[in-house]
Amino acid sequence: MRALDRWTIEHGTPGHVLMERAGAGAARVLRERLRRPRGPVVVVCGRGNNGGDGFVVARHLRRARVPVEVWLAVRPEEVRGDAARMLAAWRRARGAVRALAAPADVEALARRLARAAAVVDALFGTGLNAPVAGVAAAVIAAINACGAPVLAVDIASGLSADTGAPLGAAVRATMTATFGYPKVGQLMYPGVEHTGLLAVVDIGIPREALAAVAPGTVLLESEEVGAHLPPRRRDAHKGDFGHVLVIAGSRGKTGAALLAAQAAARSGAGLTTLAVPATLQAILEAQVREAMTAALADTGDGAAALADGAAASALLADRGAVVCGPGLGQASATRELIRHVVRQCTAPLVLDADGLNAVAGTSVLRDRPGPTVVTPHPGEMARLSGGDTARVQADRLGAARAFARAERVVVVLKGARTVIASPVGATAICPTGNPGMASGGTGDVLAGVIGALLAQGLAAYDAATLGVFAHGAAGDAVAARQGEVGLLASDLLTELPATLERLQAAARPEAPRRRGYRAGT
Repeated sequence: MRALDRWTIEHGTPGHVLMERAGAGAARVLRERLRRPRGPVVVVCGRGNNGGDGFVVARHLRRARVPVEVWLAVRPEEVRGDAARMLAAWRRARGAVRALAAPADVEALARRLARAAAVVDALFGTGLNAPVAGVAAAVIAAINACGAPVLAVDIASGLSADTGAPLGAAVRATMTATFGYPKVGQLMYPGVEHTGLLAVVDIGIPREALAAVAPGTVLLESEEVGAHLPPRRRDAHKGDFGHVLVIAGSRGKTGAALLAAQAAARSGAGLTTLAVPATLQAILEAQVREAMTAALADTGDGAAALADGAAASALLADRGAVVCGPGLGQASATRELIRHVVRQCTAPLVLDADGLNAVAGTSVLRDRPGPTVVTPHPGEMARLSGGDTARVQADRLGAARAFARAERVVVVLKGARTVIASPVGATAICPTGNPGMASGGTGDVLAGVIGALLAQGLAAYDAATLGVFAHGAAGDAVAARQGEVGLLASDLLTELPATLERLQAAARPEAPRRRGYRAGT
């Protein structure tokens, strides 16, 4: 966003004009949500451009006859540039400024906040890159403790715009008026919880600026992802939609195999074959109707093994996509099989769960002959990258992007706001999904969904983005109907066809809908 601002200013729009538009838009957001304020609106400003936006907010609120007062966290002479210009405009409008220079001043602010109708946080913007301390930290603590609604200007003060992590102290806003486009840190946890309701204010960034800067991260939307899956021809047959091979399961983990195979079938694969350890084949064959089964070499205790490389390679032949890993276990013989699959499979491959553990610390991924999608949770991502889970969670986008580039794979880093990263640096954030999906088996379903989309001819990154979005949207539909608590992975299976249909319809609103179909989510 800083680059977009620079481009816009360099091509003829002065910075103070952008600041005026931003402040006016933020004031409008506040007024729309605070129609009859009881008490003053307290605007807390810093020295930089974010403070300048705050002065504009105050001026527009006063113009609308909203009681407002301004508090400044630095001495007025420390305010520079366009922000100083807006401070002067506030003063010309006979606006007073109260300084926050000492602990006693912060205590006075806290008393005023207790009587405020709302608080406008304009302390720090997106440029903050160091932990908040001193008076500013005390001010943030007072804002968070006051109990009044808080509007953050552009971004909650103290929040990293890049990662969503608080830099020391951070405001917990009720709503945020952000300018131009959302910031990555507002879409990632814990930043989501500091942002509140996110309103995007148009400040006049031209389309040419967006083309010139070309952001590398997108927030997925239904219209975009739904376009990846074309409508089916009326004369289509099962051979047109690919054959998915699911290599999964071990004694005690047969559910993972079933869920992955059923998810592939429910997500449109023309054919699905479930390959399981030989001693489990008869058991699983009784559980599936639409999928075929195949026997893998068995260690004797219900774990898959690589006894005959030629036989394993023959099983991989002529598949539209392969899903490998759900519930396979971590026996040494199983790990050998997984590495063989990774090396020999030329079809698009989804590597999940125990499949990921088998390749951690090796170079087999980057040497693969076909497209690869890996679907780690944070702990698995840490093992793959040789780091630790806390570091992965501190910068989920960075961790996913770095591994995707290094290993030449598409990474689906699962969790709240799943991240998808491509080998060429493109990244996406998925807004769908809910805490009810934090239960066993939902990851196995996701692996099967992505495998089915790969088999239908989607490119690896497109299959991953659509698969993640549809998986989360199916979970949201289930939660809306029956609640989050007790949501099962199997609940997603019957929801997937309708979800994919909705996404296709969202991408093609002009297309006629089938009789009985209800639009919406």
